[in-house]
Amino acid sequence: MAGSTLELTETNFEETLKKGGILVIDFWAAWCGPCRAFAPTFEAAADKHNDITFAKVNTDEQRGLAQAFEIRGIPTLAVFRDGILLGQNSGALPAAALEDVITQVRGVDMDKVKAEVAARQKPA
Repeated sequence: MAGSTLELTETNFEETLKKGGILVIDFWAAWCGPCRAFAPTFEAAADKHNDITFAKVNTDEQRGLAQAFEIRGIPTLAVFRDGILLGQNSGALPAAALEDVITQVRGVDMDKVKAEVAARQKPA
């Protein structure tokens, strides 16, 4: 979705995650001031990085997803790459910090991450 954000729901979450690549999710709510303040920063990053999927989850409407991610404060960003959750961050980020996160995620050695995940899933 070049230059725009996707509205994530419990219905399309798995399908979106399975597409692979980088997925940045903004958990937010309409009544949340910091969420509204962060929205233009998130949209600008989506416009700049059209090779990344940027998605929003309205925590009031998608309580199941909010619970699954144990969202305690909003806005919260969750970052996936190739279907693996690399991190979550609560609080509105300035544009430069969001760019840093994107740069870090692009630089992750996914072969190493996948090997670590596989090792954790093997029985002891």
